[in-house]
Amino acid sequence: MGAYDRDYWRSDPTLQTRSIGGGMKWSATTWLIVACVLIFVLDGFLPRQWVVTESKWQPGLSDEAQQKILDGSIPTRTLVPEEDPNKVAVVQQPVYAQQPNGQVELIAVNTLQSTPFIQKWLYFSTSTALYSTIPGVGTSALQVWRFIGFQFCHANLSHLLFNMLGLFFFGPVVERYLGSKRFTAFYLICGIAGALLYLLLNFAGFMVAQSTNGRVMIPGLLSNDPDMPLVGASAGVFGIIIAAARLMPDATVLLFFVIPMRLKTLAYGLVLIAVASLLLKWKNAGGEAAHLGGAIAGWYFITRPERLRTFFDFLGRADPTSTFHSARKVQRAGSVSGRGPSNAEIDRILEKVRSSGLGSLNEAERRTLRDATRQRSDS
Repeated sequence: MGAYDRDYWRSDPTLQTRSIGGGMKWSATTWLIVACVLIFVLDGFLPRQWVVTESKWQPGLSDEAQQKILDGSIPTRTLVPEEDPNKVAVVQQPVYAQQPNGQVELIAVNTLQSTPFIQKWLYFSTSTALYSTIPGVGTSALQVWRFIGFQFCHANLSHLLFNMLGLFFFGPVVERYLGSKRFTAFYLICGIAGALLYLLLNFAGFMVAQSTNGRVMIPGLLSNDPDMPLVGASAGVFGIIIAAARLMPDATVLLFFVIPMRLKTLAYGLVLIAVASLLLKWKNAGGEAAHLGGAIAGWYFITRPERLRTFFDFLGRADPTSTFHSARKVQRAGSVSGRGPSNAEIDRILEKVRSSGLGSLNEAERRTLRDATRQRSDS
């Protein structure tokens, strides 16, 4: 996707994000892109690891026996895969248990997936978020750091490239509106919302499948194994796209750098695809659930940006990198020596932005907003 070279897409010197990185004049968008790319590149040099993505009990094994195995009453033994995770993508790992009669029997089979080293500790799954005991492996529970960590990991180069393009094109639009601090909070909370929606739908789908032995499938619920990893910045990027569409609904973008369409058409189209994928169980339904969660959070918080300060007070109650914060400060303080736009005019423009988005401003109103920001910087 791309954008036409219009004035409201280009960075105006008066709207530049101030330094947030020890003197390096990088925007929050740039820092997020660098973090995602750096983790991806580092993982390419580190040895890959095995991660359990699915477990299946042997047919006929009673619930009582399964519980004894999980709580350690019946000891288990697994074989370390001979295959190299740097060369093989998936292997099956048998799990054995010694029965009271002394015989060793196969009781479960785990599916192991080759996973990058850093990603192993950052990916998100229903099991790691709640509680899971994998036969022959051990217990995982309440690994809350993964709600943020998974947002900086990607499955492959195309996955990384697509997300970073979305962040590159639309991130600056939202960052200039919110300021770098609140934008960072916005991005992270959209990703967290994506993980939460995935968690809710996967847990509900798993419980329905367990209680009905797989006979009942409810549209919209995710029936994949709770151990399946979820990675990617897509949830946060979807939130950013929805926010950009709210701010500049009629801006023209180029889908795949070829097809022109309005930004709000692109945003709503992506949401419809996510909903259809979830209801019809298309490929990557779990990822689309996270996209939908991020989109919902993006729509909510771009219309209520003050809530971001409530959730992230440690980032500062006032964000000096926000153009609109600076304009509001000028309005509250009053004009300096009679210079610059009037308070009433600033108030009218800010209210117009809230109600109709940045794209609704004409050139004179944009100039007034820039003058208010410049006046704040000079005073």
